[in-house]
Amino acid sequence: MTAAWRRLLQVCAGLSVVAALHAALNSRLLRRPPAVPGPVPRPVTVVVPARDEADQIEGCLAAVLDQRGVPDLRVVVVDDGSTDGTAERVAGVPDARVTVLPATPPGPGWLGKPNACAQGADALDRAAPDDVLVFLDADVRLMPDAIASAVAVLDESALDLVSPWPRQLTGSAAERMVQPLQQWLWATLLPLRLAERSPRPSLAAANGQFLVVRRAAYDRAGGHAAVRGEVIEDVALLRAVKAAGGRGVVVDGSTLAACRMYDGWPGVRDGYTKSLWSAVGGQPAAAAGVAAGLSAVWLLPPLAALTGSRAGLVGYAAGVANRAVVATRTGGRAWPDSLAHPVSIALLDVLVARSVAGHRRGSLRWRGRTLPAAVAQQPAPPAPMLG
Repeated sequence: MTAAWRRLLQVCAGLSVVAALHAALNSRLLRRPPAVPGPVPRPVTVVVPARDEADQIEGCLAAVLDQRGVPDLRVVVVDDGSTDGTAERVAGVPDARVTVLPATPPGPGWLGKPNACAQGADALDRAAPDDVLVFLDADVRLMPDAIASAVAVLDESALDLVSPWPRQLTGSAAERMVQPLQQWLWATLLPLRLAERSPRPSLAAANGQFLVVRRAAYDRAGGHAAVRGEVIEDVALLRAVKAAGGRGVVVDGSTLAACRMYDGWPGVRDGYTKSLWSAVGGQPAAAAGVAAGLSAVWLLPPLAALTGSRAGLVGYAAGVANRAVVATRTGGRAWPDSLAHPVSIALLDVLVARSVAGHRRGSLRWRGRTLPAAVAQQPAPPAPMLG
């Protein structure tokens, strides 16, 4: 082993140790919901964009309608061109608080989810500036105090947007390897307290599975119209809120909601392929830089450890501890999955390469729609998240 190689390995292992310490600090700084939230004293509108969600929508609505401490609750399900009977399932829910809205198809420059969310946010005539908007994916299941707890964090911390990160449910080996990287990335790389205050686009992480925002801040930011062509619209919305003078951040949602985002390798592969190119900066050079950096810190040391390198072993151990701390704090599975963290990084490299290649070919698709070429060419600042 040459001196230059040993020095590189020592630097990478040291960065892995520093990252583990930062993740441990973030686990303490991550804002937590109150154990017993008070009632929400203002209207709450829950917007559920739904495209072919017949198997999910009734369970989602049952959990929403079971919320405690939200006396003025309204639910708008935006049926985004479903062909599987989603709208009929919603219409069969016997609760006057629920409205089903057939979405107008997305126009030029709009993607499907921002289009549906924008229409849902503007659907009800009783909207007022002090309203709270909740954007919720159909595959999310809320706990009974989820909305009241999220609003309590919003109010107690003087924030304009909070993203309670749901506990991510996994089944297959592919899900267990890749899904935890979502929260691992922001917990490891994002300085949480600085991110609350800073308008910098790179200091943003959010999860559109469950977003809670003040309507006044949403309107000041331009709503989903401001992020109409964004593949990762949740992070883009947070950036827009911050650019308009608001404050927002990811918070602990592991006790508030749960979601199984994808089912098996095909779902993981296709889901991340359509969005990772944007998450890593939108350009091949940026994607290569991100992949190289992650691999150097969390893949190179364990490979060196296999050859007997002590520095490599230290770097690998720090990466495992990092992954375990984040998993424990966010409701994930720490063991034995954390031991395979290098495998997760290698899979992420594969998915990034596949996403960038699809982006360059203009072949990215999601839920039966092809991303318009003009949208697929818009670069975005890198952010510590996966979408």
